[in-house]
Amino acid sequence: MSSHTAALEGIVAIPITPFSEGRVDDDAYRIILDRILDAGVTTLTPNGNTGEFYALTAEERRAVMEACAEHTRGRATLVAGVGFDTATAIADARHAAEHGAEFIMIHQPVHPYVSREGWIQYHAAIADAVPELGVVLYVKTPRVDGSMIRELVDRSPNVAGVKYALPDPVLFAAVRESAPEIVWIAGLAEPYALSYFAHGATGFTSGLVNVLPELSVALLTALRAGDFAVARELESRIAEFERLRGADGSADNVSIVKEALAQLGVVARDVRPPSSPVSEAAAARVGAILADWARDFDLAAGAVGTAGAAR
Repeated sequence: MSSHTAALEGIVAIPITPFSEGRVDDDAYRIILDRILDAGVTTLTPNGNTGEFYALTAEERRAVMEACAEHTRGRATLVAGVGFDTATAIADARHAAEHGAEFIMIHQPVHPYVSREGWIQYHAAIADAVPELGVVLYVKTPRVDGSMIRELVDRSPNVAGVKYALPDPVLFAAVRESAPEIVWIAGLAEPYALSYFAHGATGFTSGLVNVLPELSVALLTALRAGDFAVARELESRIAEFERLRGADGSADNVSIVKEALAQLGVVARDVRPPSSPVSEAAAARVGAILADWARDFDLAAGAVGTAGAAR
């Protein structure tokens, strides 16, 4: 496997997919990518959940992957999101490999009936189809236990990491022991980075980087230095924003990010169903958070000045 797993040991950014008049906005997407890269975050997941993976057509997913690869060539490591049925995931993985991705991240299976062996077979089939790529598993259910991950790692040697997205650091610690040799990523982003790093994670995902990548970078720096007091302070600065994203079963997870970017004049706030724009009350809370952050950070980087028009 040619993948350099150190790229997973840090911030794994999940760029949004901007829309304008119902279509993917390529120009705005490049602005978002530059906003993240200019802050020093160089591992990106095009077609992640914050990128509204499940709301994109097959053609759009491929176009997003190609745009990300073309714009960031030589500047970033790409961890392309793939999923749906096995054949679709394999086709998207091969497409990502052709366009320079070093890793794929396999989205959680959406089938309502998932058996132990079926979960292993699904991921092994995709991993084995692209042996040249590193594979990141996306675990969002406690039904996927350490023994399943261990068996998959043994069957498919290009499995490079796990994006663990359960709000249970104790369970995470136990599951991680099944395969400590691969990279473990705090998949619930900054709010769980501190507790998960304490139990052996070396990376965390982030949607916040679309809005304020400097804060995410500062958190990573504190975690790597073992400065947990600073890390706790930084997490407190993020907490309200992330609570808004996680409310009501994360209904507004992407919408809050896009609302913040719209208020900053970076991109439009458009999201696709089953997401919807945030309420006026939530938008006001986002505005207050941005005002607080603006006291210590430059939020204007990359702004185009027109996307934050009135709601």
